[in-house]
Amino acid sequence: MLNPSSRPRAIAWWLLSVAALVFLMVVVGGITRLTESGLSITEWKPVSGALPPLTHAQWEHAFALYQQTTQYQTMNRSMTLGEFQFIFFWEFIHRLLGRLIGLAFALPLLWFWLKKRIPQGYGWRLVALLALGGLQGAIGWWMVVSGLAGRTEVSHYRLAVHLMAALFIMAGLIWTALDLLHPPRPARLSFKALALLLVLAIQILLGAWTAGLRAGLAASDWPLMNGRFFPEVSPDWPHNMANDPFLVQWEHRWWAWIAVVALVVLARMARKIDRPASIALHSAFGIQIILGIATVMTGVNLEIAVLHQAVGALVVATATWCAHAAGRRA
Repeated sequence: MLNPSSRPRAIAWWLLSVAALVFLMVVVGGITRLTESGLSITEWKPVSGALPPLTHAQWEHAFALYQQTTQYQTMNRSMTLGEFQFIFFWEFIHRLLGRLIGLAFALPLLWFWLKKRIPQGYGWRLVALLALGGLQGAIGWWMVVSGLAGRTEVSHYRLAVHLMAALFIMAGLIWTALDLLHPPRPARLSFKALALLLVLAIQILLGAWTAGLRAGLAASDWPLMNGRFFPEVSPDWPHNMANDPFLVQWEHRWWAWIAVVALVVLARMARKIDRPASIALHSAFGIQIILGIATVMTGVNLEIAVLHQAVGALVVATATWCAHAAGRRA
């Protein structure tokens, strides 16, 4: 329990800064996926990989490794070295951000620990967030490996795990920071708020599958899909629910309205104690709906699709804020 007269605001703002970096990494991850850049770096070198190729010979070596992938041999056999450097750039920036986030969390954590500035009961939580960040790096490589041979893209299941882990870490950082900014005791996540957040989590999962399967290209009209409302049902529909691009897009676009209902309820739970949180969540999911429709109707325009992923992360952030506010009231 925190002393109300001694708010550890420095730790809270540090955590919110790291959450902002995680948000940026989610956005860059979206660009990486949309530009088909994720398989351009075929090796995982946590230390030496912090530097890009610096000589022409090193670039030729990196390009030669990429040329061994199924993606290159199937889709990009005419790719030039300059075109390879473009996709390499986005994957490199994505991985570099991961390293920077690790340092931005680990070094201040060590400093606060040595100075004995970490409030009682928060040490284990901060160490757990650090461990999750390390695990996220391993998940990212596990995802990349799935696309290096036999596929032209990474597994959409592993992509979903990677995205949801990043958003979970961001939410954990925000929740912990809000606990520190609102003493004397941590907020409690109620069962009702948890259930509402799980509805949102399903929508995020469907969004990740949509991205991984390129399902946004399955239909470009709205509200119908290729002129019809309901997809065709085949005997293999349980498998198709997670693997057929047309069906996955249909699930993503209509589960969104169930998520909206859940988020409205969550915002109302928070409104009396933290009205700005409620307004922020309403604004975020309202913009997200418009961007989702625009993404489909523009044939997955790069800029709009990136904004759609960015605002999706903001929906998670504001939903976390509202759930925390509801927990403070409880």
